[in-house]
Amino acid sequence: MPRRCARVLTAALLGGGMSLGLAMPAHAQTQTPTPSRYPSHPVTMIVGYAAGGATDIVARLLAKSLTQELGQTFVVENRTGANSNIGAETVTRAAPDGYTLYVGSIANTINMTLYSKLNYDVNKDFAPVGMMASVPNILVVNPKVPIKTVKEYIAYAKANPGKLTCASSGSGSSIHLSCELFKIETGTDILHVPYRGSGPAVADLLGGQVDSMFDNMPSSLPHVRAGKLRALGVTSQQRVPFAPDVPTLAESGLPGFSVESWFGLMAPAGTPPAVIERLNTALNEALKSADLRAVYDKSGFVLPPEDNSPKAFGRFIAAETAKWAKVVKTANLKAE
Repeated sequence: MPRRCARVLTAALLGGGMSLGLAMPAHAQTQTPTPSRYPSHPVTMIVGYAAGGATDIVARLLAKSLTQELGQTFVVENRTGANSNIGAETVTRAAPDGYTLYVGSIANTINMTLYSKLNYDVNKDFAPVGMMASVPNILVVNPKVPIKTVKEYIAYAKANPGKLTCASSGSGSSIHLSCELFKIETGTDILHVPYRGSGPAVADLLGGQVDSMFDNMPSSLPHVRAGKLRALGVTSQQRVPFAPDVPTLAESGLPGFSVESWFGLMAPAGTPPAVIERLNTALNEALKSADLRAVYDKSGFVLPPEDNSPKAFGRFIAAETAKWAKVVKTANLKAE
């Protein structure tokens, strides 16, 4: 995974807008923006994870598209640490003027309960803009494991309590929480094996050191296609177009089971509604791009729902917070 600093998008994409923004007097840049003039200078998008990860990839794709839509540079800046909490806190302290945005994720809703002390509230300290993308997880097993379906996986786990292992990218990750939710829904005893990142976990799954994993699809799908892993089901509500033969867990005996690692654009609370609306309109226009959709399909990203308004995204964040609070409390999990 590359560890390079975030960099400004190329000047070729700016269409001359950047020079106009830089020429403005300093006091004009601190005034409350109006829809017709916003953005008048570059916008920073804070990502709470390192460059090269799924959140960063989505952020850079949309930063390029938003630059083209709004005529000003959208710069991705990585502020890593504490499962994205450092980046989130940075944005809550920024001026609510639309020039510092946050690329939030499912982690921010999980962290609300996982951490006993958190310096932000994802439902109160941010103004939702809109969903950017989501990534379903996929339940995969090593081919040597005598399991070919989700129902067989459940039956095996119940017949062998504590024997079946499930790897994750780390305690408290969405991959880990997918397994915990599965255990709660099925009443099974499956041994969680945490790793420091998805890469080492998948490597041991391929090597047979662990039996199974709820992994992000872009990570494991190539191994499934190569016959090195066996896919049992996806955690999205519908089958995905890039793996149409893999059933959902919902249709495999777990109605309502849904876990998707999502990514969304947020602004500091108090950002003018007109600015939020302008950003939302630009975001949804960018998501209509055939080129962007082709990249999403190739990479395993799923487009947001049809209603991708700020209010709809806010309701989704609230629902996710409540959902993961229940899982974290039931599994008695705490941040390490």
